[in-house]
Amino acid sequence: MVAAIALPRILRVGGGASRQLPDLLSGLGLHRPFIVTDAFLAASGLLDPLLRDLASAGAEARVFTGTVPDPTVASIEAGLAALKQGDHDCVVGFGGGSPLDSAKAIAMLAVHGGRMADYRVPHVQDAPGLPVIAIPTTAGTGSEATRVCVITDEDTDEKMLCAGLAYLPVAALVDYELTLGKPRRLTADTGIDSLTHAIEAYVSRRANPFSDGIALSAMRLLAPNLRRVWADPSDRPAREAMMAGALQGGIAFSNSSVALVHGMSRPIGAHFHVPHGLSNAMLLPAVTAWSAPSATRRYAECARAMGVARAEEGDQSAVVRLVEELAALNRDLEVPTPASHGIDGDRWHSLIPLMCEQALASGSPANNPRVPTVNEMAHLYRQVWAG
Repeated sequence: MVAAIALPRILRVGGGASRQLPDLLSGLGLHRPFIVTDAFLAASGLLDPLLRDLASAGAEARVFTGTVPDPTVASIEAGLAALKQGDHDCVVGFGGGSPLDSAKAIAMLAVHGGRMADYRVPHVQDAPGLPVIAIPTTAGTGSEATRVCVITDEDTDEKMLCAGLAYLPVAALVDYELTLGKPRRLTADTGIDSLTHAIEAYVSRRANPFSDGIALSAMRLLAPNLRRVWADPSDRPAREAMMAGALQGGIAFSNSSVALVHGMSRPIGAHFHVPHGLSNAMLLPAVTAWSAPSATRRYAECARAMGVARAEEGDQSAVVRLVEELAALNRDLEVPTPASHGIDGDRWHSLIPLMCEQALASGSPANNPRVPTVNEMAHLYRQVWAG
């Protein structure tokens, strides 16, 4: 198998990296950025230093703050309309996964037109849109280094997976200092999302030697630091490790794939508006336990990379420790079940057939080491309901 590897052209990683935006744009010959963020970040003041830097450098920047959690077709169309009001030569995504995915989608549609539904998988959009520069403020989706974005069709409550090189940022400024002080719930949810990226990239049927090394490195960074940033959001070394791990997790799955957890997670987010990382966390222990018999060695190596199994320990024992650790992590980080999160039980169970259909349509379950039937996915949805 030949692995098709794709990375951003430029990665600048470290405290203060975001302040290098004017220099980065100048080096790329870009001068009129359209900045995509959300209203909370704009009001927080986190964006202000970047805007001052751009103004001092003579860049003609405009800001769109209409990004919404789990970006929708309508929010993307609003961003596209705002972009067209100016003469912009690039798009800067500033924020968590939602602003970054929004920036990617807006930049692609600015060049190619059409509707987001035209670009959902199995379509692959490799022809580039406007250049995208990604500045993540969470650790995180890894979207700053991936060739995918997820946009919700609000008419069908479907999270549409869109893939191709068009969505890969040209550059990313990965500045862990932007994550200092983030709330504990957001920190936990985005952190478990990153860990899920790394685990699924490693056990995926599309894994390759390149993605394997990066996925294992991501696990080594994320696993020992998740509880630390939960306990102390101002822990700088732990925040830095989480940011690096999130970036590596994104690189790993973008060059391998995600699998069943993500496939089943997207419909939960679309129908019940559960944050993406949180819905992943709800599923991760159960899906891992169900999948592990088909890739025992791979899951055991995840346990060793995460530091929960010894190098000399047998694979079966290591997998048991992995599943126990994922369940313990959910307890320690106060991850609710769908039931305790307040989701209506009748609606959850009535939507299971549709959620299974949408999960299968995303293609992600087919990458799982153990490929589920519809009935097996339905069983897993019922299993995780009350934990």
